[in-house]
Amino acid sequence: MPRSPDSPQIDTVLREVAELARPRASAGEVADYIEPLASVDPDRFAIAAADLDGTEHVVGDVDDPLPIQSISKVFALVLAMQRADAADGVAKELWRRVGVEPSGDPFNSLVQLEHERGIPRNPMINAGALVVHDVLLDHCDDPRGDFVALMSELAGEPVGVDEEVLEAEGGTGTRNHAIANLMASFDNLTHEVDAVLADYVHACAVAMTTRQLARATRFLANDGVDPASGRRILSAPLARRVGALMLTCGTYDAAGEFAFDVGLPCKSGVAGAIIAAAPGRMGLCVWSPPLDEQGNSVAGHLALHELSERLELSVF
Repeated sequence: MPRSPDSPQIDTVLREVAELARPRASAGEVADYIEPLASVDPDRFAIAAADLDGTEHVVGDVDDPLPIQSISKVFALVLAMQRADAADGVAKELWRRVGVEPSGDPFNSLVQLEHERGIPRNPMINAGALVVHDVLLDHCDDPRGDFVALMSELAGEPVGVDEEVLEAEGGTGTRNHAIANLMASFDNLTHEVDAVLADYVHACAVAMTTRQLARATRFLANDGVDPASGRRILSAPLARRVGALMLTCGTYDAAGEFAFDVGLPCKSGVAGAIIAAAPGRMGLCVWSPPLDEQGNSVAGHLALHELSERLELSVF
């Protein structure tokens, strides 16, 4: 096990990586399916690393809020695991209804879902996330409030919802409606489709900063315990399973490339943020809005690769 770098060295690495990665954003395009994402400044850039001891290393626009989008899938799964583990069990309520295999297809594909009779490949694609939100409706009187409360706890301060993004997302869900109705036709959704979709979109519209997302990811690097509070968020075995799903499924259909290049559990979102957990070391978040063809931040991908190499973070 290599010796962990001290804080000044980490700060220097972050500055060097930012200088190297930031120009790479010009090779990507910002998401344009809703106006709030299409109009974001493509030059925004941030890296945040939150050590388990509370030390934070940051560079760039780390305190500017962004909608977390598909990063919400990780934390919705965490909340569902918490509630199911306290009830009938995670295996019964989740893994009988959603798989744990990479899909190899786009995150909003219907083809595989039809072939596999309404069972999504994993919780990191849209179909799987909708099953997770269906489970939350079984256990939460206020799923949206409970999700925001979890994110606020992990961030160490209150977070809210980007109302402009929430309103814009409401008119773009045709394919998600098709996915949800297809799963409902196979009896893999138990609540009204519109209710499930509304909660999913609400979670995607939660706004957080790069700094807050790095903090929120730390418990996954600490065997399920939030180092800020000492509270166990998930049991160690469940936290490891979330990490495994992030590693194999968290970056759309480029998960193999991220495992090869970065070697850390990651989850990306189309607003340009990517979170990563470095076990025993830190939570990470990078943000640069321009995306590659798979929907992952171009500059963020490079930044995580360089951070992993220079700080010797890879799980491999």
